[in-house]
Amino acid sequence: MNSVEKNIKKLIVTQSLELDCGKIIKNFPLAYETYGALNKNKNNAILVFHALTGDQFCTNINPITKREGWWTTAVGPEKAIDTNKYFVICANVIGGCMGSYGPTEINPETNKLFGTTFPVITIRDMVRAQRHLLDHLGIKKLLAVTGGSMGGMQVLQFAALYPDMSYSAIPIACSGSHSAQNIALNELGRQAIMADPNWKKENSSPDKGLAVARMAAHITYLSKKGLQEKFGRKLQDKGSLKFSFDADFQIESYLRYQGSTFVDRFDANSYLYITRAMDYFDLEKQFKGNLSLAFKNTKSKFCVISFSSDWLYPTVENKEIVIALNTCGANVGFVEIDSDKGHDSFLLDVPEFLKTLREFINSTYNEINK
Repeated sequence: MNSVEKNIKKLIVTQSLELDCGKIIKNFPLAYETYGALNKNKNNAILVFHALTGDQFCTNINPITKREGWWTTAVGPEKAIDTNKYFVICANVIGGCMGSYGPTEINPETNKLFGTTFPVITIRDMVRAQRHLLDHLGIKKLLAVTGGSMGGMQVLQFAALYPDMSYSAIPIACSGSHSAQNIALNELGRQAIMADPNWKKENSSPDKGLAVARMAAHITYLSKKGLQEKFGRKLQDKGSLKFSFDADFQIESYLRYQGSTFVDRFDANSYLYITRAMDYFDLEKQFKGNLSLAFKNTKSKFCVISFSSDWLYPTVENKEIVIALNTCGANVGFVEIDSDKGHDSFLLDVPEFLKTLREFINSTYNEINK
């Protein structure tokens, strides 16, 4: 076992799981992390689902990358999701590259890396795999399930699959299916990777293609106003234009940095598989073209959260979830947070959002412990 593997907790799921593509898998790894302690009543557990480029290390220092966890603004002692009070669980999705069953794992049939021979997976596959982790931890009912972006998709899928397994559900900045725009943006990233001559080349990585994919995606996580206020037309060097194709503008340098650092921590094939899973997600289609049917049996209390400047998953798409929940008589609240930070608002220090998250979780906990 190498030093990286020593820092990753893994559950080997021995039960068979039939994927939506038809392939049956078993004895597969699911990497996860937990924070805080499970109380004696086992009713303080919160399952956090990560987004496209996240992993199981949602808070503290990621022992692999040595960087802060991706949701340290929200998860931790005395934070919105208080690990002094709650038991937080976060798993790396299957298809990911931080220890779970994915393209970077060894295919036992060939004894080689899966790469693009890995089966195409879906959001539903990801959620069903994580159900095994809850069984392993002995948790029959969660206090809450939450996550933003692709994490929010998993929240919706979890609520549809397991209507009585969580007291509450908090989908953040997401939708019940990907719009044509979002599919197009993901395809742009995939094509950048697949156009890199190092893609599929043995012992090589399509770093340039993956970096471009990350740069393009990162733009969608921000807002026009936020970009303008932070960068405007500021030059990287305070002098004049270079009359070259170097990074003249600060925004160019920023995007190049985002791309170059991303390739050090993420696998290109995982990017292909996870973006494809996001594009395939269509909860309405799963339920005969009626999104409200997805939630008809739900016992969970919902809090749907969107952000005013998020053009990737705009408020109107979040409201479609609320309408579906209202249609089937579910207990649902909705909050649009005013923020100029775009889609990434849920990852950043946005006080109104963090206050909403904290108060909803605390109120749910207090209700079930009266």
